[in-house]
Amino acid sequence: MVLLEQPDWQYKLMGHKSYAEFALHSTMAASPEVVMSFLLEMSKVVRPKADQEFEAIQNFKRENSGDPNGELDPWDEAYFTWLMKSAKYKLDSSVIASYFPLQQCIEGLKVLVESLFGVTFHGVPLAPGESWHPDVMKIVLHHPTEANLGYLYLDLKSRKGKHPICAHFAIRGGRRVSETEYQLPVVALVCNFSGSSLAPVRLNHSEVETLFHEFGHALHSLLSRTEYQHFSGTRVVLDFAETPSNLFESYAWDYRVLKTFAKHYSTGDIIPKELVESMVGAKKMFAATELQRQILYALVDQTLFGEQPSTGIDTMAIVADLKRQHTSWTHVDGTHWHTRFSHLTNYGAGYYSYLYAKCFATSIWQRMCQEDPLSLDTGSALRTKFLQHGGAKDPADILNDLAGSGIVRSCHGGIIPDITSLCKEMELLKC
Repeated sequence: MVLLEQPDWQYKLMGHKSYAEFALHSTMAASPEVVMSFLLEMSKVVRPKADQEFEAIQNFKRENSGDPNGELDPWDEAYFTWLMKSAKYKLDSSVIASYFPLQQCIEGLKVLVESLFGVTFHGVPLAPGESWHPDVMKIVLHHPTEANLGYLYLDLKSRKGKHPICAHFAIRGGRRVSETEYQLPVVALVCNFSGSSLAPVRLNHSEVETLFHEFGHALHSLLSRTEYQHFSGTRVVLDFAETPSNLFESYAWDYRVLKTFAKHYSTGDIIPKELVESMVGAKKMFAATELQRQILYALVDQTLFGEQPSTGIDTMAIVADLKRQHTSWTHVDGTHWHTRFSHLTNYGAGYYSYLYAKCFATSIWQRMCQEDPLSLDTGSALRTKFLQHGGAKDPADILNDLAGSGIVRSCHGGIIPDITSLCKEMELLKC
């Protein structure tokens, strides 16, 4: 597949050599060179463990297929890793989901805001015509001394005709109206969790993680207190925006948090600690392979949006070459998997930002939250040093002030995350 020459008048008029350079000049990274330096460093560090995992999957396939010389194809990965995780940890997705009724998961969000921020989280009546569907709930966040902090619409259940996404939408940003008045933020959290009138909605754990991820975005908006709404909440530079959402994913994996709300839909029993430990073990089992895939996606993104020859490029050759360089997996001629990778259009030259966020969030979790994830002191620091600033303060200053020096470092005029905490968390990299 050949991608024609990029339309260049926009970024060249702005003095940039490529779309990637144009898109990144105002981010933390500041340039494609900094992003590539970060991605190549991560690729080098993760490769040994990812190769070990590849060999383990290949050996498993050979043992179970009866073909001692069988090779792995890209489509083998999901199937055989699922079999290997199932064999080791004996996990049953229906059993896990039985501990996560949707209403209990909403209770989990209440636990978070009450424990971390001393904020109540409760439903309020909807005005006539205010809701776009009967399933929608309106929530107010209320602080006992600060009054209301913001409003959150929850539209969590799937239905016919609803767009199949899970996302946070900022309806109205917060801003200072006067010395005594603040315009409260209003946001919507939209998901597509399936259920029926006969079987109440129960979430698999990946959906619980998604709910907490999107709630992290919502908290960024709701707890922001900026002078201008253009800096409110998630209106930050691209490679900083996913940090709160990644941080709150960690809460969905911590047993100390889960035991406060994850209760069996029929018996009310708290989720067993052993089950959560197995879930965490299964998550980490092929963590290097998953991280390597994200690195590859980001490398493809940076390369396709980077500086290009005027004659156009063969995108398939680029994708195949990057896969050979940075993974053990083969490329299959005639396949064009990158054409279904929608983030190439939604996040052109910015997909690396998810890896930035993963590094930042892991450092914050380990330095501040891991010892006592529901501490009011921790929540106070997260709110006053991080969430309330939105995009009105330099993100590197926010991170250093919140979690201490070393969480970021300078590189060729830009900022990259320190990867040490991610190494420790994933138990797979040589740090």
